[in-house]
Parts: sequence; C-alpha cells; structure tokens
Amino acid sequence: RGRLRGLNSMARTAQLGLPLVAPAQAQKHVTVNEALARLDAAAQLRVVSSVLPVPPANAVDGQSYLVPAGATGEWAGLAGRIAVRSNGGWSYLVPKIGWRAWDEGLSGPRVFDGAGWVSDAVAVAPQGSALRWRVIEFDHAVTPGPSNTTSVVIPSHAQLTGVTGRVVTALAGPGLTGWKIGVAGAADRYGAGLGIGLNSYLVGLSGTPVTYYAATPLLLTAEGGSFDAGTIRLALHVLQLEPPRPV
Repeated sequence: RGRLRGLNSMARTAQLGLPLVAPAQAQKHVTVNEALARLDAAAQLRVVSSVLPVPPANAVDGQSYLVPAGATGEWAGLAGRIAVRSNGGWSYLVPKIGWRAWDEGLSGPRVFDGAGWVSDAVAVAPQGSALRWRVIEFDHAVTPGPSNTTSVVIPSHAQLTGVTGRVVTALAGPGLTGWKIGVAGAADRYGAGLGIGLNSYLVGLSGTPVTYYAATPLLLTAEGGSFDAGTIRLALHVLQLEPPRPV
C-alpha cells in the first residue's frame, strides 16, 4: 500500500479512480503512467486468482488479483478489491456494483454485487440474489460395458438447458454403431444415434425446462453393441438461482 500514499490526495475520476494531473504538477508522467496502468487493468478486467490469501512474490507488472477475505500482508484489510501489480508494487481498484471480471483460476466470470464477487453471474441484486449460468465442461473416458454414468453430475436444484459434447478419442467396442445420452429413466433425453468417430458432436437441448432437485449423473448408453474405449468431452449448460444473503 505504500506506493499509493503519494497519489491518495490527488483528484480522481469517478468510475475507475484514475489520478488526475494537477495544475503545475511536477513529474506529470508519474501520474499519467499510474492512470494508464489502472485503465489497462480495469478495461476487459481479467484476474489471475481470487483465492490467494498472500500477495504472490512472482507476480509481474500488469497482472491483477481479486483480494479474498482474510488476506494478509500488503493485502490485509482489502478484501474485495482488485490488486494490480505495477512497478514492483501494488495498486488497488475499488469495484462498483456491476463490475465484471474473468477469473482465470476458475475459468469463469465474476460480477461484483456491492458486497462480494459472485461467480458465473448473469445478473445480481444488491442484497445477494443472483442468477448464475454455468458451463461445466469435463472429459469422460468410457469404460467397458453397455452403459456408463459420469462422475461429474448435474448440480442439485439446477435447471439444465442442455448438454453438448465432442468425441475427442474415437469410441470403440464390440458391435458399437452409436450411442445415446440422458439420465436414468430418460436415456435419450439429450441425444440418440450419435456418432462414434473423432470429432463427432452432440447439441442436446432440453425440450422444456428441466430442473434436477438432486445431483444427477449423465447416462451414456451404447447402441448396437457395447463400449470398450474412447473419450467424450461433455459440457453441462446449467442455470442456478442464488437467494438473498443472510441478514
């Protein structure tokens, strides 16, 4: 925080807190460069991590981090702010409601709701309510047999918009001609007659909104024979609701 002391008393812009050059100011380039560094970080905001509790010693200029609760060292007491590595020190951005950031560590978006950063949020409300839209992507290596269930599951209390997928290693097995995908009790809900060759794909939309009230694995069923080998990259396209935060 030490390198901010000289800039704290300066006039700043309303949205991004960029320092403004004062009349007759000496070393104007210092203020201008600081403003450009903050603008570079805030535009198309991207953070390396949102969980590191200690400032990383190996951070390079231009990298940004979301300061988590309980952070220590130079980040102590700055939870929720965006720490930007600049000239070997740290500069901080104070977010406003509606700011968005891409979290590289989570491979997903975050939105600031005025109290914290909400992951995968499409819309947020001041008291913590949120609408989350997630894409859960994973690889499933098929195991020998007539059917497989995935270890990754549809989250409980979630609405599944659909399932997409791509064969990344050709599927093989005795008599195998294709496959279908769904859940227990609806084995072809998201597709049937699907290809087994490399780069065969599926786009399976829910015909009507389907809500799963318990964690539910996908069911893959072989057609014409059984599975023996191959890998399918699958993605769950999920909508979830977040209630207001506790009072």
